Amino acid sequence: MTARKLVIAHRGASGYLPEHTREAKALAYGQGADFLEQDVVATRDGSLVVLHDIHLDDVTDVARRFPARRRPDGRHYVIDFDLDELRRLNVHERRRRGTDELLYPNRFRDDGLEFRIVTLEEELRMIGELNRATGRTVGIYPEIKEPDWHRRHGIDLSARLLAALDEHGYRSASDPVFVQCFDAGELERCRRELGTRLRLVQLVDGDAAGDAMLSRESLSRIAAYADVVAPSFQQIGVPSGDGGFRAETWIGGLALLGLGLHTWTMRRERVPAGVRDFESMLAFFLTVTDGVFCDQPDIAVAVRDRMLLAGR
Repeated sequence: MTARKLVIAHRGASGYLPEHTREAKALAYGQGADFLEQDVVATRDGSLVVLHDIHLDDVTDVARRFPARRRPDGRHYVIDFDLDELRRLNVHERRRRGTDELLYPNRFRDDGLEFRIVTLEEELRMIGELNRATGRTVGIYPEIKEPDWHRRHGIDLSARLLAALDEHGYRSASDPVFVQCFDAGELERCRRELGTRLRLVQLVDGDAAGDAMLSRESLSRIAAYADVVAPSFQQIGVPSGDGGFRAETWIGGLALLGLGLHTWTMRRERVPAGVRDFESMLAFFLTVTDGVFCDQPDIAVAVRDRMLLAGR
């Protein structure tokens, strides 16, 4: 391993505390993550908040507090609430959709403790203050969530996000920020129409359409506007049958295109069958990529640092 690989805290230290809460981000910072992820969505009054979904039901008590605000599909959407209303919600560990069952049963269970939704502004200020106080430079990794959805509701999420980043001094390719999105057209718009110089990350769905984006021709198109491609780990390595992984051949051409490679998501709870253990999984993907998203950033940092000491 010739360069320090990045550990990206996936929704913060989400393996230990409810995702995207201030507490989860502070813990991930303390665990040594290089970047903290922010999924960004907009409220009815135009505030940018840090939540993974455009709806609220799986990670908050919105159904109990606002039962009449469901849409016909049974869900409560962030865009239907003002920020002051969202501040009244309690954030809890993610549930399986439509149930009270924890998605990961061994994670944080105490719903009696209060965790709150955080605005993008608050999170950027907190990270800036932590960087100042510690002397470290921990970066940010915001995602433009469902830009078409927001546009249909009258909000240009990309423009608002880039403006917010600019206000906090994130303006150039050398700044500690990656902006990610699954929507290729929107990322290209960020580069060409909105004129951002920030590093852009093309996220790739782990489905057939995503697989098609990993062809040589498609990757060449991505390289014209993005700096990094970020598929799921299953698209990068497959279990080899001896407790490890075998790298897919397509990743060998990325360097010639000038594209970096990040991958999502390393979770201790989701080690594929036949793979030796979580640490060896992390070691493989830290070797073949430039950075990994991880729910348990402390473990990823420890594995990465051991590899550095060993000169791998």
